[in-house]
Amino acid sequence: MTVERYIRIFAGTFILLSLALGVRESPIFVSEWFLLLTAFVGANLLQFGFTNFCPLGLILKKAGVPESKLSCGS
Repeated sequence: MTVERYIRIFAGTFILLSLALGVRESPIFVSEWFLLLTAFVGANLLQFGFTNFCPLGLILKKAGVPESKLSCGS
């Protein structure tokens, strides 16, 4: 798996988990403050789309996860 794929998996997992913990109707509700984590992940994905900078990407690259060689245009 590549860095970009791990970023998508981490972001999706954090969003779903924070929604499950932050929505009052959820069976595992803890606190509405968990919705801030959803907003943080969304904001980070938005800035990643514009700047192509992601802290998780730097960590994964240093851990030896390969970058993707493919792009949408190829």
